[in-house]
This record gives sequence, structure tokens and C-alpha cells, in this order.
Amino acid sequence: MTEPVVLVVGSLHYDIMVEAQTLPRRDETAVGSRWYPKFGGKGGNQAVAARRAGAVARLCGAVGDDDFGRFLRERLRAGGVDDRFVAEVDGAGSGMSVAIVDAAGDYAATIVSGANLLISPDALREAALWDGVAMLVLQNEVPEAVNLAAAGQARARGIRTLLNAAPSRPMSAEFTALVDILVVNAVEAEMMGAGVVATLGGAAEAARDLANPFSTVIVTAGAQGLAAWSGSEGALLVPARKVAAVSSHGAGDAFIGTLAARLAKGDSFAAACDAASASAARHVAGLVP
Repeated sequence: MTEPVVLVVGSLHYDIMVEAQTLPRRDETAVGSRWYPKFGGKGGNQAVAARRAGAVARLCGAVGDDDFGRFLRERLRAGGVDDRFVAEVDGAGSGMSVAIVDAAGDYAATIVSGANLLISPDALREAALWDGVAMLVLQNEVPEAVNLAAAGQARARGIRTLLNAAPSRPMSAEFTALVDILVVNAVEAEMMGAGVVATLGGAAEAARDLANPFSTVIVTAGAQGLAAWSGSEGALLVPARKVAAVSSHGAGDAFIGTLAARLAKGDSFAAACDAASASAARHVAGLVP
């Protein structure tokens, strides 16, 4: 049998990471100790995570015709992701970011979206893009018009859509009506109108608060774990695994990619959430290659 495909429509960023003792204040020139390039963008990270979790992963996105774009496509291929539907946009720079990380692990970043803002909604109509797709994954780092086109195509084909609503932004009723599974963290849940999420119980209340119009909602609460509400499955709580934290940066993308992969492969909702939680914990512990 053909393996199910997780299709991710989303962003690609060339991340420049800078390590420094402290974050600079306004008008201050701080001295860093190290910098390095990193593959990034929620779309790219989640596609690689889905492939690592055992699904066939495909990405639809855009890069510029530049060195950053070539780096991003090489890393996608190295991660086993199908990049045939990543467009190269003439005259546009690839998406990128600069992040400064201090000795305590706190960071500040600036993102330049570049070619990610130029993904054509028309690209979502290509029949080959949807070949074998069992799950669509979206985020909010590309224009809503792109997400709307993707979700509309998925609904017409009977494919579930998972939205990681990050970063938080207003979304149209037309778009949210096409989303089957919403995943947000504590801050994003609060920004969408839920109550304060400080505990696993608070995450469970937030998931219920956000359940309309979404049929399934997952609220992740960092070291507390996750809570979910589904009209068909009811409430679900998954406490976080206790690990020695190395870095939480990117753990959310590991969670999303694994969740999508396991659902696409036919796992139950509870089993997929547990596997995704375990994947995020491994990422936080620095156990992801």
C-alpha cells in the first residue's frame, strides 16, 4: 500500500542564530560569542518532523533564487521531504530571521518573511500536489489567502486540515470553518479569547472555550503537558514527560509534525497526542538529530 502523505503548506526561513551573554538594550551594541545558520520556518520544521515520525512529507512554499533558498531546499531534501512544490520567486529574497540567544536561554528575534509572502494560492490547485495526501498542515506564517486556498482544496478532497495558529492573528470565519484540528500554545489560546492558561486544568478549560467552530482543539502548556477537546473524543489530558531541558526552541514544531504523521498513519487521537508529546520532550532534551 502507498504510504499516506502529510502535506505542509507553510514558511521556510534561513535562521541566523547569535549567542551572547545578554540581549542588547535599545541603542546598545552587544558582543556575541558565536553565530551559526539554522534551517527554520514553521512549515519546513514541521515537514521535517513529520518525515522523522514516519510519514511521507511534502512541502508547498516559496524561496528566493538565492543562497538562502538553496540552503533551505538542500536541508529539506536531507530531511527526506518532497520539495517539488517549493517555488523559486525571481526578484524576492528568501525568508530569514536573526535571533539572539542569551546565557539564560531567552531570545529575541526579527523575521523577514520575503518569498513566504509570495506563495501563489493558484499553486494549491495542482492535482499532483494532493496525490496520496492524508493530512494538511497549516500555520500563520504565510498569508491567509494561501491557507484558505489550501484548506478549501483539502475539504473538497475529504482531507483533514490541522492548523497551528502561530503566530496568533485574526482569522476569517470562512477559513476557520475549514479547519478540523486547531493547535495553539497557552499564549495563543489566551490571545484567541480563552482564559489564562497556567495549569493543565486551565489548558483543558481553554480547549473547551475554543471548541467552536473547531471540532478538535489542542492547547499545549509547555512543561505542564497538553489538553484537548474533541466533539467526538471528549476531553484528553496528557501530562508532559519530565526531561532535563536543553532548549525548547522548535519543540512545538516537533509536536505538530509528529501529531500530523501519526494521525495520517491511522493512530487514534489519544495515541497520536501521546506520541507528539514524547517527540516534543525529546526535542527539549536535545535528543533530536
